[in-house]
Amino acid sequence: MKLYNTLTKSKEEFVPLTEGKVKMYVCGPTVYNLIHIGNARPMIVFDTARRYMEYKGYEVNFVSNFTDVDDKIIAKAIEEGVESEVISTRYIKECRKDMEAMNVRPATTHPLATQEIDGMIDMIQTLVDKGYAYNADGTVYFRTRKFQEYGKLSHKNLDDLRSGGRSLLVTGEDSKEDPLDFVLWKPKKEGEPSWESPWGDGRPGWHIECSVMSKKYLGEEIDIHAGGEDLVFPHHENEIAQSECCNGKIFARYWLHNAFLNIDNRKMSKSLGNFFTVREIGEKYDLQVLRFFMLSAHYRSPLNFSADIMESSKNALERIITAVDHLKTLCDSAKVQELTQQEEDQLREMKEYRDKFELAMDDDLNTADAISAVFELVKFANTTADENSTQTYAASLLEEIKFLCDLLGLIVDKKAENLDEEIEALIAKRQDARKARDFKLADEIRDQLLAQGIILEDTREGVKWKRA
Repeated sequence: MKLYNTLTKSKEEFVPLTEGKVKMYVCGPTVYNLIHIGNARPMIVFDTARRYMEYKGYEVNFVSNFTDVDDKIIAKAIEEGVESEVISTRYIKECRKDMEAMNVRPATTHPLATQEIDGMIDMIQTLVDKGYAYNADGTVYFRTRKFQEYGKLSHKNLDDLRSGGRSLLVTGEDSKEDPLDFVLWKPKKEGEPSWESPWGDGRPGWHIECSVMSKKYLGEEIDIHAGGEDLVFPHHENEIAQSECCNGKIFARYWLHNAFLNIDNRKMSKSLGNFFTVREIGEKYDLQVLRFFMLSAHYRSPLNFSADIMESSKNALERIITAVDHLKTLCDSAKVQELTQQEEDQLREMKEYRDKFELAMDDDLNTADAISAVFELVKFANTTADENSTQTYAASLLEEIKFLCDLLGLIVDKKAENLDEEIEALIAKRQDARKARDFKLADEIRDQLLAQGIILEDTREGVKWKRA
């Protein structure tokens, strides 16, 4: 299995620190509002990576944090006249709802920044003691130039950063020894949450939290650190500097970053009116469609979100779901007997699609090609399974499609859902109208059901329904 390592700018064979085990840290959201679809991409991508690694036989310790102390959280709390904890607790709960709807599995551990302050203070003190950090009137800064490898992840040169203008500099106060030094601890401000520390009451800078939580829950050295490409600099660059100077060890072996998500070929922005939360998308689509859309491109490729592309994703996913439903129907009605010789040959051929799937995923988690392999399998099932197939053959195809989709976190087996009595009565009434050749009434009932979000399909096996 090969992964593209941002650190080396190349694909590398994945070899874990400990055989059979993977220690993986993914930067989570800052919880001051509902998560947006940009947040959703790394959640879905690295949840899929975790699923596939577990399929490969690895025991994955997957840690993803919630940043629950931040300027935006504080601003929201002040706006509502409540404590910061009220805001963060509310939106952690909402984030978990959206993750569940996207079929993103909970991490092994979801640490909260506010519960790890003691560890942050300890790491900062170690950096001060080693001369990598200094206190300037209650603000503790990291001496960036003292870490000679600073810039190795983002491939930025320190002198280029210094001359590159304010946009590239790590911002801070005038009390810095060097404009490139970044904040580890900041002094208390009126109305903000704070904690006691050797440098006075205050709160940690953003970068230190992930270094501390990764160390606590995964150890001083980890296999994979991941997140969006916007985190490469300065966040992940600063994590490397803090962790390696504190621990004296390589922090992470493989750095994985997903590319940006654009909206109608433009950067997502509230000011442009093209900002969408996951919850808003969920009002229009099953969030499995959003997951399918996110996986339809390679995670390192920029991804463009639009209404047309979401409709295409919905239709594509529906093709898989329809094939699964058809196979389930065949399983219910098929003959229970031994496989025919032709079916045995076809099942051997079916294994080729699993091989194609694995080949794609082993090549830097190429979910786009993996989905293509699933569609090839769906086509194979549609052309080889019919009412004359044995139950074993239909069931084998069904389970293989479901299994490969499950590795991608895609739910394609829609469990039986009961309709309320009024809708069931309308469906029965339409069936009676069709038998009586009253097609006008049948069409009126179809339209009435469609207005209620129920789509009817007339098939050889009888009328079927699904939600719009």
